[in-house]
Amino acid sequence: MDFHQQFTNIDWVVVASYLLLTTWIGHILKGSQSTIKDFFLGGRSLPWQAVSGSIIATEISGVTFIGVPGMIYAAGGDFTYLQWGIGSIIARIIVGIFFVRVFYEREIYSPYDYMGNRLGEGAKRLATIIFQVGGILGQSVRVLVAALALKVVTPLEFDHCIWIIGLFAVGWTLMGGMRTVIWTDVMQFFLFVGAGLFSLYWIIGELDGGWNQMVQVAGDADKFTLLNLTSDPAVGFTLWVAIIAVPFQNLSAFGVDQLNAQRMFCCRDAKDARKAMIASSAALLLTLLMLLVGTALFAYYEPMRFTGTEPAIFKKDSNSIFPVWIVTELPVGLRGLILAGIFAAAISSLDSILAALSQTTLGLLKPQTGRDAEKKRLILSRILVLSWGILLSAFAVELDSLRGKVNVVVLAFGMISYTTGPMLGMFFASLLTPKASVKGLAVGFAISFLLVATLRPDFYQIMLNYKIISFETAIKWSFLKDADGKLGIILNTVWAWPITVFITWACGILIPKRQSNS
Repeated sequence: MDFHQQFTNIDWVVVASYLLLTTWIGHILKGSQSTIKDFFLGGRSLPWQAVSGSIIATEISGVTFIGVPGMIYAAGGDFTYLQWGIGSIIARIIVGIFFVRVFYEREIYSPYDYMGNRLGEGAKRLATIIFQVGGILGQSVRVLVAALALKVVTPLEFDHCIWIIGLFAVGWTLMGGMRTVIWTDVMQFFLFVGAGLFSLYWIIGELDGGWNQMVQVAGDADKFTLLNLTSDPAVGFTLWVAIIAVPFQNLSAFGVDQLNAQRMFCCRDAKDARKAMIASSAALLLTLLMLLVGTALFAYYEPMRFTGTEPAIFKKDSNSIFPVWIVTELPVGLRGLILAGIFAAAISSLDSILAALSQTTLGLLKPQTGRDAEKKRLILSRILVLSWGILLSAFAVELDSLRGKVNVVVLAFGMISYTTGPMLGMFFASLLTPKASVKGLAVGFAISFLLVATLRPDFYQIMLNYKIISFETAIKWSFLKDADGKLGIILNTVWAWPITVFITWACGILIPKRQSNS
């Protein structure tokens, strides 16, 4: 079925109007852009409420808005994802109380500046490279999600959808730096909440038995299962993962990853940054809302599943369920507004990582000197934004090979597993053992990356698609198994989050620094 034929010209007018409105507001609020501090830190003058909303909008993005309902709808989907909120809240409190105080002790632009001050310039370069690798791997999934929504409503090829999203993200970032990024994020935050609440209300209103019918249908399918106490190491959404592994991942994501840390540096002082980080725990309420939307969709489509008339695309890719419902069931104009929110959310997440990637790259380059040095740095910053936008979009095109084989929420967390642990390990080394060697930390990162690569099917699947290796070779080279002709995991890579922290840190301590000749 060509769903895009149901997306009318009025819907497109609504989408275009919302994107233009967001762009205009971002332009109006961009403020002065005369220095690097203005471009990357918003002049350190933004209110903590806006910063907190920006953190939430970036975290939720299209991955949660589309992937969570799809995860619930799929066979075996339930509320166990919500368990991770335990570790998330613990991590945000630690970051807000301890990390923020350290970062605001001096004028720095990123956690990598702090590492450089403690361990030397080599540590800053290594941390920046690790962050950039993680940014490409993790954030490309967000581009993938937005392109999925765009694909549902257009006849465009999937890779064309990816490039369109990337183009908008580059434009928003170039327009006004972090100030524009944060204020447009705030707009997406309110649209997220409104769209989620409205969608839930609308779906339940379409059920004959209303809320009670949703509860009964979903309950019979065990969708409301919250706690998972299994000890199976291949399962990711368990209570043990939530209290042991997730805090490490969130300490890294919110305290060390420049994507979120950069927002803390935009606050007026450490007190405001602390408030912004801890208040961002409200993101869990949005996750709960989208879990309920997915549950309602499961009940809504039950008659079609029973009669075998549900859209074929649902069986191929459950991630498409919410966009398809929006296009086929909502009134003209309203569906355009909600899909505009999905596009804008993905764009705002992408422009955030573009700002972070270009800022950290600029920190590695030789400082501009002489007359008009600051102007030259601003021009270079914009060139870097464009370059990273092209690279990130290109990698998202390659990741398209994994679409339909795994839920995008799982894919997003899986891709960041390559760098989450090493980043936090480097921070602990700089904070607690400043005599750690950069060489050792680099070795630790390499070992950690290879460990995760053997546990996950990502790169093997891409090589299989290009016929570089055979299926049998992929199984032989990795810690993967044959799952009915597909690459299946034996050990979930969420456990790599804490393990790779200590591998990286330990290598930094055990491998001594090179002694200089006196």
